[in-house]
Amino acid sequence: MKAKLIKNDTEHAAALTRIEEIFGATPGTPEGDECELLVHLVEEYEAEHHAIDLPDPVEAIKFRMEQQGLKQVDLVPYIGNKSKVSEVLSRKRPLSLAMIRKLHDGLRIPAQVLLQEPGRALSPLYDGIDWKQFPLTEMLKRDWFPGFEGRANDLAERGEELLGPLLFPNGQDCRDLDMAARQGKRLGSNSDDCALWAWQARVLQLSCESDVGEYASEAMTETLMRSVISLSRLEDGPLQACRLLERNGIAVVILHHLPGTHLDGLAMMRPDGHPVVALTLRHDRLDNFWFTLAHELAHVVIHLSKGDRTVFLDDLEGSGTKTKKEREADKLAADLLIPTNLWKSSRLGRNASALRIREVAMRAHVSPAIVAGRVRYETDNYKNRTLNALVGERKLRKQFQSYKAGVAA
Repeated sequence: MKAKLIKNDTEHAAALTRIEEIFGATPGTPEGDECELLVHLVEEYEAEHHAIDLPDPVEAIKFRMEQQGLKQVDLVPYIGNKSKVSEVLSRKRPLSLAMIRKLHDGLRIPAQVLLQEPGRALSPLYDGIDWKQFPLTEMLKRDWFPGFEGRANDLAERGEELLGPLLFPNGQDCRDLDMAARQGKRLGSNSDDCALWAWQARVLQLSCESDVGEYASEAMTETLMRSVISLSRLEDGPLQACRLLERNGIAVVILHHLPGTHLDGLAMMRPDGHPVVALTLRHDRLDNFWFTLAHELAHVVIHLSKGDRTVFLDDLEGSGTKTKKEREADKLAADLLIPTNLWKSSRLGRNASALRIREVAMRAHVSPAIVAGRVRYETDNYKNRTLNALVGERKLRKQFQSYKAGVAA
């Protein structure tokens, strides 16, 4: 028989007959090769035309219960409480991936049967993840999962379906895997690290939805930073700065930090090669905004644009030892906000007057809030009313209420 594609049941029967005739042929001989090819062609035809349906998942569970003498209460560790077990077995509640994973591991029911997809296996990406460690209530409060109407426990049950795509976009782990190296590390508990991971993932998600201009790494210079910082003199300078950065190909995300993360900002690269700058606005002050923005932009200019793919997660008030890269970003940000020579010659002290602060700000071409904030920081004087009146308290967040995802996203 000449081997060829099998197109109908008659050809299928003929191929089976021929396979029986030469089944014992020695591999590597003409008949052995013919047999191997016919077997392959028969399997392809049968897979396409005579595929056997997978068993029903609920019936598979009931069969395993009968095999092992299990009662409904014995399924609670795999499905949830008694009510959920009853709903699943009566087909009133679909199996979640969390249930499928536990039933597969605990009762050894094939994953493809529970998933109803031939050949599909459970992703190893989610092995060992405790979804309840994430700040689910806060994430729901911020509407991170549009259309989902359940509570935190329901979200945990569907963590693989809903949190999985957020935390592993396109199957890639997006978290900062070198958490210990980030500036001012204050975290440590598993739940806090999960909150940090979720926040970073949300930043990446929002940044990828941002429509930005073309990005050219050679354009990431101190000149660009000065252009951005000069906008601080405008009443809506923060907004104007974000728009300027986006025109230059840098995605800007404004996103409140999650409880336990103590973050001011982030700088990283998107998968498509565009830089991302994220700000939490945890302090509603203009001076804090401009230093944080300058710090993150410094990471873009001196690190990310040079091929560094570090994820810079910044707690600018952290007491930990700063890395070399963080010190570099601090220095460039400070120097461009107020040139070093100007700052030294100004000799602004604890009791600097508003007039003197405004004079220095004018010479530096920046907002007086930046100079006042620098004086407060350098002199550790946070009780001076003159300085407090100039740092721009409560003049920041209101500018971003309608900025894309907004400060409450």
